[in-house]
Amino acid sequence: MAPAVVVGAGAGAGSVVFRWCIKTFSRLLSGHADYAASPGAGNPHVPWLGPYFVLLAPVIGGLLYGPLVNRFAREARGHGVPEVMLAVAQRGGKISPKVAVVKTLASALTIGSGGSVGREGPIVQIGSALGSTLGRVAKGTEGRMKLLVACGAAGGIAATFNAPLAGVFFAMELILGTFSAEAFGATVLASVTASIIGRAAFGDAPFLDLPHFHVDHLTQYGLFALLGVVAAVVGVGFARVLYLIEDACDWLWRGPEWLRPAIGGAALGLVLLALPEMYGVGYPVLQKATEGGYAIGFLLLLLVGKMLATSLTIGIGGSGGVFAPSLFIGAMLGSAYGIGVHHLLPGTAGAVGAYALIGMGATFAGGARAPITAVVILFELTGEYSIILPLMLAVVLATATSRLLFRDTIYTFKLRRRGIDLTGPAPGARIGAQHVGAVMEPLPCPMPASTTLTDAADLLSLSGHGALPAVDDTGKYVGVVTAQAVAEALAEQADAAPSTVKQLAEPPAPVTAEQPLVQALHVLLSARGTGVPVFDTEHGEPVGWLSHQSALRAVHTPMPTA
Repeated sequence: MAPAVVVGAGAGAGSVVFRWCIKTFSRLLSGHADYAASPGAGNPHVPWLGPYFVLLAPVIGGLLYGPLVNRFAREARGHGVPEVMLAVAQRGGKISPKVAVVKTLASALTIGSGGSVGREGPIVQIGSALGSTLGRVAKGTEGRMKLLVACGAAGGIAATFNAPLAGVFFAMELILGTFSAEAFGATVLASVTASIIGRAAFGDAPFLDLPHFHVDHLTQYGLFALLGVVAAVVGVGFARVLYLIEDACDWLWRGPEWLRPAIGGAALGLVLLALPEMYGVGYPVLQKATEGGYAIGFLLLLLVGKMLATSLTIGIGGSGGVFAPSLFIGAMLGSAYGIGVHHLLPGTAGAVGAYALIGMGATFAGGARAPITAVVILFELTGEYSIILPLMLAVVLATATSRLLFRDTIYTFKLRRRGIDLTGPAPGARIGAQHVGAVMEPLPCPMPASTTLTDAADLLSLSGHGALPAVDDTGKYVGVVTAQAVAEALAEQADAAPSTVKQLAEPPAPVTAEQPLVQALHVLLSARGTGVPVFDTEHGEPVGWLSHQSALRAVHTPMPTA
């Protein structure tokens, strides 16, 4: 696991450099370490401009990062995480090493010049590029490359947000899309290593400094649950607005791409002039909102303003993440909601800060549909364990509501708009687009569920399959019996082992004849035997058999035409 430690160290160092670049460019272009902490102030470098310097800062930043991204790494444009997900799902974990350098500079310039985006997308892409580069240098297998990419993402999140657990779950839930002991171990090593470096550079302070609070009345759980549903609607709305504005920018712009961020920066400057709290990531504003420092009307204005400013920053070609804006939007929603219910139910509503935190986690879960990451990261970023129960409730409801409202997440929607389905085959792949019915084999002769273990062993050894379907006395399909299950049962003590295969028959996840092969392959790979039954969609009866060999024969099967 030494490569995971090396990747974690690289991601941690990259995070330190990245945050230093953000602070440096922010001081150069705004005159402040974080302009959102003093919105409306002038730039001490050009005091005669007063607050109107925000009209020029995004233009200057765009002139610097626009040509950089267009010339060296166009994949560094946007919020980064979808590109990493695509690299893992369909490109064997291959990410160009120059992405790390270009993304660092472009995102730091975007945020430093007023772009209303977050740090997590860039650092995930930076860490993942480092992991991919190390995997390529070490000539690792494709699986090892993907794992090192996930290690880079975990290390980047851990070091940037001082959240080692969140880094691990972010990598497994969003980047790898799967959980395994090997992936957990490797990402933990990378995350811990990056966290040690991050804490040495930034300290061990929590993300937000909040007063302690707890749930006093059971009624509050109902209020938190309702907030989770509302936050899902807002999270999905944010994803829709983000790509709607990006489409509008694509439609309006007719000039060279390298100049687009500078010209679009003028529009962003107008937004910043009207609402300077939108400058950069905006953590000071988020902190103040959780403390109840704003009225409901202004909180809702900040919510809408963040959606607009972030979408415009991404739409004009800026580079930055959408995780921090999701937290910001959720905090504004939760604070406004908390103040509202406090006026309606002053004796039972509880602290406004609790609703702000719940809003943050639920809005991110509604947009990204990553409930485990949402719960863990909010706990680590705030250090508030007392909020775990209501947070879990709201996040789960937000995730479920989001699934009902929107097919994609804020990350996968970007790829689907480009015609890329992460669950489908890679473009040009030799297999995957065919339907299962075109490549399946005839259904093997099923064995009765009353077959003894000894007879079942004989049937399986003669069948040529590592598994066979089983039927009951009426001929109804009851599941699949694998050679492994029979061998394990025969090896057990005589008094504990089943006498027939009835108790061993387990139905695998259903595969239908009309299903794309690429989806069925996931079921086939997770099956204990060497094949799975294929069902008729109308009657639900097995009509064929899909094995590893029949899947490979799909190489010679013509692709379906549209």
